[in-house]
Amino acid sequence: MRSARIASLIALCAAFSVSNSTFARQQTQEQSRRAAHAEDTVSREVRHQLVMLPRYSVFDILQYSVNGGHVTLKGAVTTPTLKSDAEAAVKSVEGVESIDNQIEVLPLSPDDNQIRRAVYRAIYSQPALQIYAEGAVQSIHIIVKNGHVTLEGTVNNQADKDVANIQANSVPNVFSVTNDLTVGNA
Repeated sequence: MRSARIASLIALCAAFSVSNSTFARQQTQEQSRRAAHAEDTVSREVRHQLVMLPRYSVFDILQYSVNGGHVTLKGAVTTPTLKSDAEAAVKSVEGVESIDNQIEVLPLSPDDNQIRRAVYRAIYSQPALQIYAEGAVQSIHIIVKNGHVTLEGTVNNQADKDVANIQANSVPNVFSVTNDLTVGNA
């Protein structure tokens, strides 16, 4: 009789332990889901704030990553004020605790400005690429640093990526073109 009670108590303790660990696992999963949702919300709002910056243009590229409440800003901009505006805009996002601003300010250069305009005309005058000129910020960003061009952004297919590359390479005074365009839905 006594061994039956002990066995019953052991079974009860085991059931309680399993129930308790299941509850703890469910709590951990729920916390993970909430954290992922919060991070996704912060990420969407950071993107929105960056795209809405008044001085953000086709000649700048702003990128970011979110890890919890920490945001890392990257990219390259043509004016120092855009770098500080980007940081200020991201600071205003609820859930952002800290910012690491690694945005590069491109050197001021009349030659680079001329190349920017020429590459813009070469790319966006192509009928196949004109669709990417729509919207407040174009899909193909043209980054020029000391005569070197980098194409950033997203295009719909490999053919568009190739046409953009050919057009950028056709511009006089361009030393090199790095085509970092990704193929996806622009």
